[in-house]
Amino acid sequence: MIAIGGTIGTGLFLGTGKSLATGGPASMLIAYMIVGVIVFLTMLALGEMAAFIPVAGSFCTFAGRFVDDAFGFALTWNYWFNDAVSTAADLVALQLILEYWTTNFPGWALSLIFWFALIAANIITVRAYGELEYWLSLLKVVTITIFMILGIAVNCGGNRDHKYIGAKNWYIGDAPFVGGIGGFASVFVTASFAYGGTESIAITAGETKDPTKNIPRVVKNVFWRILIFYVISVLLIGLNVSYLTPKLSTKSSATSPFTLVFQMAGSNAAGSFINAVIMTSVLSAGNHALFAGTRLLYTLAVNRHAPQVFGKLNRNKVPWVAVLATSIISGLCFGASFIGAGQLWTWLQNIVGVSNQLSWIAIGIASIRFRAGLKHQGKTHLLPFKNWTYPYGPWFSVILNSFLVLVQGWSCFSPSFSGVDFVSYYIELPVMALMFVGWKLLKRTKFKKVEDMDFETDVYERQPGEEKLDRKGWKGKLETAVRWIF
Repeated sequence: MIAIGGTIGTGLFLGTGKSLATGGPASMLIAYMIVGVIVFLTMLALGEMAAFIPVAGSFCTFAGRFVDDAFGFALTWNYWFNDAVSTAADLVALQLILEYWTTNFPGWALSLIFWFALIAANIITVRAYGELEYWLSLLKVVTITIFMILGIAVNCGGNRDHKYIGAKNWYIGDAPFVGGIGGFASVFVTASFAYGGTESIAITAGETKDPTKNIPRVVKNVFWRILIFYVISVLLIGLNVSYLTPKLSTKSSATSPFTLVFQMAGSNAAGSFINAVIMTSVLSAGNHALFAGTRLLYTLAVNRHAPQVFGKLNRNKVPWVAVLATSIISGLCFGASFIGAGQLWTWLQNIVGVSNQLSWIAIGIASIRFRAGLKHQGKTHLLPFKNWTYPYGPWFSVILNSFLVLVQGWSCFSPSFSGVDFVSYYIELPVMALMFVGWKLLKRTKFKKVEDMDFETDVYERQPGEEKLDRKGWKGKLETAVRWIF
């Protein structure tokens, strides 16, 4: 359930508004489909490694083990910061959502309340995190399902005006492609922000029962989640909501297209309902980002890439110091919302989106090296799950992602140069490069040779009794088919 709900977050509910306003319905749909393909290929590569070596650091650990320790160091710190900023972005998004009802209540106070709630859920026990995330994920899945049914009904005439909408919004003004090549390119970073977090499911592999069975199951289902939750939702949004809709994406506020569609269906009460659900979804996204960031900081401490204090565990085996440190960074970020919640959220969204893309590039590179090492040592047959797109999938992901990272900031150069936007699009590149070079020079790390790669440590072996959980005969085959589809 966490895997299913993990793909539905702030980016989908609020980010689609900005994508529609800046790129138009066609640009948004195409960009989300392209990024969806990248994410699917990335998850297949990651699932292959995580099922074989399920560790808390996941792809960050793989980058250090199969490429270069300096590469793992830079990637882990980058992704930890990504999760801390993601949590902050979700807290800022709460302020935007609150503006739908009132502007009298201070938004920062609401963010502060939820900030303490997230810290409590993550610091007590992993069971508290799992329970909260399960129910919030279930609510998101039900909401998206209702939205898709309602979106079709609204488009066919079940709206306040009782008029058939069809593809009308694809032909008004500059639609379906708004802003030319710059508008189209800018959608990729918001799409990457929206899909972000999918890969962090593998970070939970170290605390998942029977990961050799469950991780591949999660990865295989990513395709259906992308198709159903993202592509269909984005298509319905583009059909029903005009890119000219006021306050769809401004520096002072943001209105979720999901809320607008529910309003079109009948009453403001429906809009308030979906807005409340979006608020819980944002809380869920922040909860998930804080959990993942905490595990990465813990991994940094264990690998001696960070002070050892971050590796301290409480009696429930939760890295409580790492929870506090990650949440403090999040608090500092959302505390900067005095500059305007809408503007800050856009900047945070760009930073996180680029960080996600860098992580996907790193996963592809690690996968290529991982397979090369397995082949050299004659251990490819030991894989419990094989990436059927190898070697083309990882290479395609690395090359296309690298191209997108460079060109998606087009809008900050045209029609005039925007220094602040330029920083939000490209600051991650020199920072990660500096960390890589700095650690490599300091520790004199070397590129991993295929014959020296470690395929023994942390390799998972199914525990006695786990095999009994697998159904045999026709019931087992039926269960396998159902799980593959859903």
